[in-house]
Amino acid sequence: MKPALNEKDSGLPTDWHQFGQGELLAEHINQLLQPWWQQIFGYYLLKVGDLSSALDSRSCKAQHHINIGYNTNNALIKGQADALPIRSLSVDAVLLAHSLEFVSDPHHVVREAHRVLMPDGYLIITGVNPISLVGALSAMPWLHSKFPWSGRFFSISRVKDWLHLVGFEVLSEQRFFCSTMLGSKQLKDKAEQSMADAKLQAWVEKYLAWFGASYLLVARKRELPLTPIRPKWQLTPQYANQVKGVSARQGSTNN
Repeated sequence: MKPALNEKDSGLPTDWHQFGQGELLAEHINQLLQPWWQQIFGYYLLKVGDLSSALDSRSCKAQHHINIGYNTNNALIKGQADALPIRSLSVDAVLLAHSLEFVSDPHHVVREAHRVLMPDGYLIITGVNPISLVGALSAMPWLHSKFPWSGRFFSISRVKDWLHLVGFEVLSEQRFFCSTMLGSKQLKDKAEQSMADAKLQAWVEKYLAWFGASYLLVARKRELPLTPIRPKWQLTPQYANQVKGVSARQGSTNN
């Protein structure tokens, strides 16, 4: 198992176009997020990273959508995922889109998201599924300088372990986007596909989704209330006998 901490900086992607078929991948993510946006209420949604900032969150019920990025003009706040300039316990939801693969300490990024979230707040994570064709292609040395292969791919079960460790409850897990992400073609209209290609793609997404290039995890921050336990005081036999003797003497004196 590769260590989570990495001193080597692989560089962060700043736009979905830097991925092969990145625009199509972002479209799939937007579709999967729509049902969850309807369930998130509150004041603040924090979209961490340039890729997260580019996703469509207009249907989210949170009143304010704050983009935190480093190289994008859409960022309201300049910052990084492992050092969020946000007060603790202040936001209702955090979106981390394809971020853990490209940071030096992904576990710390998860802890930062936990820190800024209010109790019962939502954390939404998307990333690269290593058990996929994209994961298999990471063995090709000539792809290591390209996104997403320049990053490190972590298994979904490992990311879920990080979430459970800091206090999240995983609500949903989905794998999607069955593609090698090698092509540069961006399908902007489904009408561009032939009927046979559309049926084949639908069949692949239905029956081979486990090997999809990306995953979506939705988790919720849980904090158990502390119940004070009253100490049960018990006298040792030596002091118990002394207390009984004092009580007996006081009784005889009163008589």
